[in-house]
Amino acid sequence: MSQNQRQQKRGGNREQQSRTGDPDLKDRLVGINRVAKTTKGGRTFSFSAIVVIGDEKGKVGHGLGKSREVATAIQKGIEDGKKDMINVPLVNGTIPHAQEMKYAGAHVLIRPASPGTGVIAGGAMRAVLESAGITDVLAKSLGSSNPHNVVKATFDALLKMRDPYTVAEQRGVELEKVFNG
Repeated sequence: MSQNQRQQKRGGNREQQSRTGDPDLKDRLVGINRVAKTTKGGRTFSFSAIVVIGDEKGKVGHGLGKSREVATAIQKGIEDGKKDMINVPLVNGTIPHAQEMKYAGAHVLIRPASPGTGVIAGGAMRAVLESAGITDVLAKSLGSSNPHNVVKATFDALLKMRDPYTVAEQRGVELEKVFNG
């Protein structure tokens, strides 16, 4: 079994551009689960796939697809992810401020990082952050490692992010004075 096959079997980050139909959107497969349903005729197997899609410029979405075949489950996940995409505020390739969020058993911590740091995150969080276009960030998953809950906790954290320009406007401060001293 090759390295690529092993990573695909584990549900590693797989990136493709052709399946989304939109040339700007890229999808990353976070995980595939095989589900068995026992009926009187035997077991019926189906697959569920969690997919993260984004344009790597601040728009990102996630979706869950279920089907009897892997390819159609992934395609359904992509279509589901396109429906509820969110905009993430980016400041020089990183996030504007630190954020901590909890969803069910998953607990995530995301902090901005200086340019050149890269995406320091693992698994499902990395897929979400890279799809959003974040290039420098420090992230840690503290609770459950269930990819569904980690993706949802990361999305909640990104949704709570506040754009520096909006905050400055609410406070009545000019942003140039804040950045330039």
